[in-house]
Amino acid sequence: MTETITLPGLIDVHTHLRVPGGEHKEDFRTGTAAALAGGITTILGMPNTSPPLSTPEELAAAREQAAQDILCDVGLFAGASPEMIDQLPACAPQAAALKIYLNDTFGPLRVEDVPTLAACFATWPRHKMIAMHAEKQSVAVGIGLAAAYNRPVHFCHISRREEIELIAQAKAQGLPVTCEVTPHHLFLTEADAARLGPLGDMRPLLGTPSDVAALWEHLDETVDCIATDHAPHTLAEKRSDTPPPGVIGLETSLPLMMTAVQQNRLTLNRLIELMHHNPRRIFNLPEQSDTAVTVALTPNSITNQMVQSKCGWTPFHGTEVLAKVQKVMLRGEVLFEDGRILAKPGSGKLLS
Repeated sequence: MTETITLPGLIDVHTHLRVPGGEHKEDFRTGTAAALAGGITTILGMPNTSPPLSTPEELAAAREQAAQDILCDVGLFAGASPEMIDQLPACAPQAAALKIYLNDTFGPLRVEDVPTLAACFATWPRHKMIAMHAEKQSVAVGIGLAAAYNRPVHFCHISRREEIELIAQAKAQGLPVTCEVTPHHLFLTEADAARLGPLGDMRPLLGTPSDVAALWEHLDETVDCIATDHAPHTLAEKRSDTPPPGVIGLETSLPLMMTAVQQNRLTLNRLIELMHHNPRRIFNLPEQSDTAVTVALTPNSITNQMVQSKCGWTPFHGTEVLAKVQKVMLRGEVLFEDGRILAKPGSGKLLS
């Protein structure tokens, strides 16, 4: 008989659900189906949509659509936009957190001026998190803002040795910073990017073997969360003359990380901290009652055919893993079992 373990419902604080404006590559139903297939029962959606979630009206419209479609629990980020910064306080009641883009992003959400940053830190409610897309020297900017305003900052998808070591130094000084890493930055390198071509292109770019080693070295202490940065694009888009960056991750994150547990690269308790307890604490998310994920500890392969995401492909196609999500129960209802989505649209809860 195949050995199984039971985990709490996992939390992914970094997903792109593509609503509004990108529904041809993902929507609330398919994105939350992918989450359930990966043992994830709570996800937070990013605001760099088209149009972006930077006004109360756009957030309300996205939430109205989500309420009809979601299969698991979903919160949405508000996006800091220099043009809409005066509307930020009115966005807060509908948003789980605020996202500030200091580095590359598509659309009008990149923040490059000090007045906009100051307004974000001065007006965003202190009980809600500020998360940053910050790479290289921008990480130092985010740490400085956390120190200057004495309020927590969460760094998204840290991928470089210099970044994780800087965050470790900031934590050693008692500064209120947290960070996440993605499975693709833990399991893939720049060599894989060359092999995969546009299917291995994401932001931040895949790192060197030294960068990957540094992330694993800091996984026990400095890293707070595993987050997927699930960013679906169609194969047609990826094979075009101008392929957009981004890969999916909701369905592959837990099998990859549980394989690392099986290989003694981290403990099961640490995995649960990184994928449940810490995300819930950092983002002040509600507890889910009577919720569990059953994982079979069995060798199998990640394939494009298993993908629930609308885009239908994964950069980990053909990767051998040692775990498979067997069943997901949320609030006493079995929503995923043996590869089948059983949840009904609208059965998930909206978070604010």
